[in-house]
Amino acid sequence: MLFNELKLNENILKAVAELGYTTPTKIQEEAIPYILDNRDLIGLAQTGTGKTAAFVLPILNNIQANKKPQALIVTPTRELALQIQANIEGYSKYTKHRGVCLYGGVKQTTQVRQLQQGCEIIVATPGRLLDLINQRFVKLNDITHLVLDEADNMLDMGFIHDIKKIINYLPKKRVNLLFSATMPKEIKSLAGAILVDPVEVSVAVVSSAASTVTQYLYNVDQNNKNKLLLELMADKKYQATLIFTKTKHGANNLAKVLKEAKFKVAAIHGNKSQAFRSRALQEFKEGKINTLVATDVAARGIDISDLAYVYNFDVPNVPETYVHRIGRTGRAGQEGIAISFANYEEQAFIRDVQKLIKKDLILVDDHDYPLINKVIPPKKQQQRGRSNNGGSGGNGFDRSQSAGGAKGRGRMNAGKQFNKTQHK
Repeated sequence: MLFNELKLNENILKAVAELGYTTPTKIQEEAIPYILDNRDLIGLAQTGTGKTAAFVLPILNNIQANKKPQALIVTPTRELALQIQANIEGYSKYTKHRGVCLYGGVKQTTQVRQLQQGCEIIVATPGRLLDLINQRFVKLNDITHLVLDEADNMLDMGFIHDIKKIINYLPKKRVNLLFSATMPKEIKSLAGAILVDPVEVSVAVVSSAASTVTQYLYNVDQNNKNKLLLELMADKKYQATLIFTKTKHGANNLAKVLKEAKFKVAAIHGNKSQAFRSRALQEFKEGKINTLVATDVAARGIDISDLAYVYNFDVPNVPETYVHRIGRTGRAGQEGIAISFANYEEQAFIRDVQKLIKKDLILVDDHDYPLINKVIPPKKQQQRGRSNNGGSGGNGFDRSQSAGGAKGRGRMNAGKQFNKTQHK
C-alpha cells in the first residue's frame, strides 16, 4: 500500500510526500482507516513504529480549521510532546491547522499567548494541562478527539489520576485513541472506562539491535561500577558517549564523578528543567559535551548519528528497553559499541536480554573489578517487569530458555580482544 491510497486529503498527502513518506508503516496502514472512520482505537506499538503519524494524519483530516481546540493529545514527557508538535507542524504545512504544545519546566507565558491566538490541536503533559485548565486558559468543550500516547509510561510516572481528571473536562461524545507499548491491568481498566467498542491494532515488539553494534558484558559489583567506567573511558574523553542509569539520583551522582575526572558531561532526567535538557542535548549534538548521562524517559530526544558508545551502567529490567538504548549507536551503517555493567542482582535481566535478542553478549571477564558479591540486598531487590522510567513491557516472548551464542573460553577471548584492540 502507498500513502496516496489512504483516504487522506490532498493537502496532507502533499506534506507527507515532501517529508519523504511513500509507504505507510504497519501501524499507520492498520490504524488510519479506523480513525478516519471515527472509531475508538487501542494501538499496541512502541516508539519508532510510526505511531505519531498513525493518529495525527487522520485527525488533521477530520477536524476543522477554526482555531478552536478539537484534538487533545496527552503525553507523559515534554520531549515526546515536543516531538509530536514538530510532526504536526510538518504534516499540516498545507492545511490551516495549528498545534500548541503545553509542558512544564518553563514559564507558561508563551504557551498562554499561543493558546489565545487559537489552535486546533493541543499536545500536553498532564501537569501543565491541568494547571492551565484550572486557570481557565484551556477550554476543552469542543474536543472531538482524545489521544493518550504512551499510556503505560503515564501509568509508570503516576499520571493516571491526572488523566482521569482531564477526561472529566471533555465532552462525552468524542473519539478516543489509546497507544501503549504494553497493556498492564491498570491500562486495560482505563481503556475499558473511556473507550467505546474499540478496535485493536498492534505491532510486533523490537527484538534485536543493528548488526553494526557490538555488545559487551562486564560482570561487576555495584560499588565498583564507577571505577570500571572511569578505567574504560580513560582514553575516550572526546568520543560521543551515552550512559544510561536507572534513577535520577544515580544519573546525578555519576555525572558528578565524571566531572571530577575532567569529562565534559551533563545529566538529564525528569527533575531537570526543560531549558537545561534542551541545552544539554544541543551541546551534545554539537560536540561541546562528549558524555551524556540519562534516564530512559529523558533520553527520548536523543538522536545522534555518530554516537560511538552506549553504556548500560544499570541493566534495565525490561529487555526491550535494552534494545532501544543500544539502538542509538551503530546507525547508518557505522560501527557502534554497547557495554553493560551487571551486578549479581542484574544477572536475571541479562538472561532476559539474551533470550530476547537470541544471542549472548560478549563476556569480558579479564578486568580489574570481577564480580565478588553474590548476595542480593533484600531492600533493593527488583521484580522483573516494568521499569520505573517506562518503555516497553516484557510480554510476548519465552523466558524459559537462553538462546545460544559464544560461551566459555570463546567469550573470554572475545573480551580480551576487545580490551586490546577495539576499546583503546
